[in-house]
Amino acid sequence: MKKFNAGEKRGGRSQSDDPDPIDVHVGSRVRLRRNMLGFSQEKLGDAIGLTFQQVQKYERGTNRIGASRLYELSRVLDVPVTFFFDATDPVRAPAIPEGFTEPAEGSLTADPLQREETIELVAAFHGISDGTIRRRLFNLASSLAHDPDARSRRRRHRRSI
Repeated sequence: MKKFNAGEKRGGRSQSDDPDPIDVHVGSRVRLRRNMLGFSQEKLGDAIGLTFQQVQKYERGTNRIGASRLYELSRVLDVPVTFFFDATDPVRAPAIPEGFTEPAEGSLTADPLQREETIELVAAFHGISDGTIRRRLFNLASSLAHDPDARSRRRRHRRSI
């Protein structure tokens, strides 16, 4: 067994290292769920006794979320703890092909949950107060996503614009 000298660091990461990809993934799932519920970072921080800056650090993966804090987040955000490690879109999208790796800047295969348009779409969807309209919009989007003819029509439409 290796002995450590006084002042020697016992593993972990130094301050200058990039965040661990798993911490980044877990943080992105916290951000996703927070946005889905319409919570601000400040509101989430208040609910778990933290500042919004600490929530920002968690969401970026800069600070690692401990087990008890992750449990508390799962309770406040009303999801199982496994949600934070799940690599699939909660709206039943396919798994992220790259897993936990960071996609290249501007990559077409970048995590769709990280895109600003996805966050805005989810916020707009949850801004619809009428449950019937929300369900119809969801059904429309689902049918368009699974209809091969609709995909080819969209491609033709984009080319004509």
